[in-house]
Amino acid sequence: MSSHYRVHAIKAFNDNYIWAITSELSSDCVVVDPGDSEAVVDFLATNNLTLTAILITHHHFDHVGGVSQLRIKFPTLNVFGPLKEAQDTVLQPLIENDTVTLDSLGLSLRVIEVPGHTLGHIAYTDDYSLFCGDTLFAAGCGRMFEGTPFMFHQSLSKLMALPSATKVYCAHEYTLSNLEFANTVEPNSHDIQQRILHCQHKRSLGEPTLPSTIEEERATNPFLRIKQPKIVESLNTKFGLSLTNDPIENFKWLRQWKDSF
Repeated sequence: MSSHYRVHAIKAFNDNYIWAITSELSSDCVVVDPGDSEAVVDFLATNNLTLTAILITHHHFDHVGGVSQLRIKFPTLNVFGPLKEAQDTVLQPLIENDTVTLDSLGLSLRVIEVPGHTLGHIAYTDDYSLFCGDTLFAAGCGRMFEGTPFMFHQSLSKLMALPSATKVYCAHEYTLSNLEFANTVEPNSHDIQQRILHCQHKRSLGEPTLPSTIEEERATNPFLRIKQPKIVESLNTKFGLSLTNDPIENFKWLRQWKDSF
């Protein structure tokens, strides 16, 4: 990770994380998906920071619910978000390959359009860090509320093309339940079983299981491994199918299984 910035987890609601980006260069702070304004204000006060920008990945309330109050408290802050879901919360609408430059943090983030969970969902990355909202989770992915299997698979493929060491900052603490599903779909995976033990230990200490890395996700996330023979076999057994290596069809059935798991 760049030596100039740090990423902190602000807990919100039952299992959300609002990511706060700070820097040794200034007292400025940027937050990602602030569903809860009070949690952000408390973090800023505790750490003597000033909020200068908000990054939004998509329009769901647990990601944008705190924006209005934060704009009242910090009237000069900028709010970046997806053009396709801009509504009245976004001041700087973004599309694929736009760049968000946060000078005081020494940070420049590229925008990736990742529809599937919602139609306008975006992610932010500098190849050191990925802020991906509800598109990619640790060992899982978001529910397909608005998109199609083709869309979602394409979005995940974009994220999987990032460097292996990229840290993945998703928005929910779903890791252990996702790994339980992964272990069911791809049994006898040493990587999955080791990750379960590691994450159980972190949760026992009250620590987030996040961030993960792109490399970890490639090794243990079933939604990124949908051509693996063991996963195809599990899907065929579960649903009485004859799937082969069509990633779109496999994704559709895997997402359906997870929705009712």
